[in-house]
Amino acid sequence: MKKTCTAEESVVINGPAARVWQALTRPEMVKQYLFGTEMTADWRAGGAITYRGQWQGKAYEDKGSVVEIKPEKRLQSTYFSALSGLEDKPENYSTVTYELAEAQGRTTLTVTQDNNPSQESAEHSAKNRALVLDGLKKLLEK
Repeated sequence: MKKTCTAEESVVINGPAARVWQALTRPEMVKQYLFGTEMTADWRAGGAITYRGQWQGKAYEDKGSVVEIKPEKRLQSTYFSALSGLEDKPENYSTVTYELAEAQGRTTLTVTQDNNPSQESAEHSAKNRALVLDGLKKLLEK
């Protein structure tokens, strides 16, 4: 896969990495901060991940697969958005990496997404991710 522009966002959450990990991997929690998205996943290397929902009145089904999983530390998956308008083929998938670092009861979550086709696309991805991470923080700190 050709790597192009990368988007990266971080958030510090008051709480342990175990709780942040749950929010990343439990469908009922994902739905609360990811705009009502229904996520299903097989949490093992090579396992499938699917995200279904509605965005601006349009149904979507995004997908990918788990590349690496280290509970409470690191989750890496491939990702393809049906809304991208691109053909569903390997070179159009991104790699999304979630890194968790806990210190003194706080967890820094850093999310990196590569293979954005342009800098503008990477900035759009980062802006959307910031909204999602803000929702995640609010959910876990309430």
